[in-house]
Amino acid sequence: MEVRAKLKFARITPRKMRLVGDLAKGLSVGKAQSQLRFCGKRGGKLLSTLLDSAVANAKEKGGVDVDNLYVKQVLVDNGPILKRFIPRAMGRATPILKKMSHVTIVLDEAR
Repeated sequence: MEVRAKLKFARITPRKMRLVGDLAKGLSVGKAQSQLRFCGKRGGKLLSTLLDSAVANAKEKGGVDVDNLYVKQVLVDNGPILKRFIPRAMGRATPILKKMSHVTIVLDEAR
């Protein structure tokens, strides 16, 4: 039985988040948790808390063996972009795009 957890509007670019998400894909929950906790990237902490949330969802749902779960998918989609401007020389302005991510993690039971 699949269990999902979502993180919306995370203030990290999707490209950086996908790098961390690929580390956890296909691993058991315990291994993925330790991999994310010690990866050294900012997205690791965000995905680690999201993984905890997904495990808590599985416990709350019932009928799922929590020790037998693995990370089936990590989907990282683009969120909205905050558009800001910084002043430059000769009266010009340069845009700064502050990107956000929507992350979905899917857990499933190993067969």
